[in-house]
Amino acid sequence: MSRYLISGTYTAEGSKGLMREGGTKRREHIAGLIKDAGGTLEAYYWALGDTDFYVIADVPDVASVTAMALTVSGSGAVRVKTTVLLTAEEIDQAAGKKVTYRPPGV
Repeated sequence: MSRYLISGTYTAEGSKGLMREGGTKRREHIAGLIKDAGGTLEAYYWALGDTDFYVIADVPDVASVTAMALTVSGSGAVRVKTTVLLTAEEIDQAAGKKVTYRPPGV
């Protein structure tokens, strides 16, 4: 499983829905969405500022997290951004892989 940081911003309609539903019910619903995709919810936080919420989830694959993002964004109530989170061991593995690269103009 891979871990993802999912952040989002509610539209006006999404904010109205959150106010009607409440935070606990919204978190429970999102935990169910992630579970349906084969994953688990690790954390769910609301925030003040440009981003309304942050979710950390373990999801089996890119296709599953993409399906979630498309479904949520397609609702029109939320704009989401998904970021892959990497462990120190994954960075070590990546650092050990050799690839060829030439900077532009060199």
